[in-house]
Amino acid sequence: MTRFEKKVWLSSPTMHGDEIKYVTEAYETNWMSTVGANINEVERLAAEKVGCKYAVALSAGTAALHLCTKLAGEALYGMPKAGEGSLRGHKVFCSDMTFDATVNPIAYENGEAVFIDTEYKTWNMDPVALEKAFEIYPDVRLVVLVHLYGTPARVDEIRTICQKHNALLIEDAAESFGASYKGKQTGNFGDYSAISFNGNKIITGSSGGMFLTDSKEDAEKVRKWSTQSREAAPWYQHEEIGYNYRMSNVIAGVVRGQMPYLEEHIAQKKAIYMRYKEGLKGLPVQMNPYDAENSEPNFWLSCLIIDKDAMCKQVRGETEALYIHEKGKSCPTEILERIAAMNAEGRPIWKPMHMQPMYMSHAFITANGNGRARTNAYIAGGIQDVGADIFARGLCLPSDNKMTPEQQDAIIQTIKECFE
Repeated sequence: MTRFEKKVWLSSPTMHGDEIKYVTEAYETNWMSTVGANINEVERLAAEKVGCKYAVALSAGTAALHLCTKLAGEALYGMPKAGEGSLRGHKVFCSDMTFDATVNPIAYENGEAVFIDTEYKTWNMDPVALEKAFEIYPDVRLVVLVHLYGTPARVDEIRTICQKHNALLIEDAAESFGASYKGKQTGNFGDYSAISFNGNKIITGSSGGMFLTDSKEDAEKVRKWSTQSREAAPWYQHEEIGYNYRMSNVIAGVVRGQMPYLEEHIAQKKAIYMRYKEGLKGLPVQMNPYDAENSEPNFWLSCLIIDKDAMCKQVRGETEALYIHEKGKSCPTEILERIAAMNAEGRPIWKPMHMQPMYMSHAFITANGNGRARTNAYIAGGIQDVGADIFARGLCLPSDNKMTPEQQDAIIQTIKECFE
């Protein structure tokens, strides 16, 4: 087996040199806090790229999602009392297969997430399951949608369902900056939208995020909340709860230096996806899907899913997994172990939120209705919900845009050997 001298990462930052120029500018001009030319410019560039009117630079994509949630709660239910939370115990429909940063802001605002099952077509929220959820919980007024791994969801269908039920939409585009749906950039479809510049994203600041909107009023609210809700007074005057969520001018310097390379990064990521797709032909696996007719992903992560009849025996606990190799078959645990032995990084698919210990008591809705019974059957070896199935059979492949074709070929060969 090939072992790389230098580790091949899942998705690491790719620096170009311009970043240090803007960081140095912040240092030399002494604009090291949460104001400065870098922040102003990245807000302008993000809004211009996405095609929205306003962008507010924040410390993380999670901060942006939190303030999206707070705005939505206040728009729906009015101003909360101190410590009450803007959602006040109301249920919120949320994509199930995602990172918990999507969901946690609902808890921050004292809401209750209800998880909507995934579809096979895009690995995103299933519109049929969302419609079923509104039948079961007709009073819900807020939906949180994720574009998983940079692949746009079925936006038109989701938005139509939201409009039918008078629900607002939060768009978590943290992973999909630069992706488009029907020619329109993601981050432009929600009543409130967010992107991320975390260290592994397609454009990075090492951290950071952005709130996106066409509403000047919402942008001003988020800008105020993110700077501890300071009032326009000559002293520190505070009339509502605020947060220390503003992006620093130093981090903004990194993002500013990255921005011109977004399309280059997307092209590199797409080439990696296509090389995997071609190289894995003939194996009982499929790449993570997308709707080629209506969307263009940013191909942030290349993933695969193993055909059901090609899965060897695999058992997962809360923190460990076991498998038994079978000729002609494999499983995510085996492939990930073999990739790791090469000094390369892969990882399991996001474990669905309805399977996470801290959210197991929450409702979970599939296209057929209440999903908890189906999940319990899945655990017992019976019927599977879609999210649990993709988690069981899928994995994220090394997708670093600095990976060479030769390194990728070696990874592909190792995957082939797993099925021997």
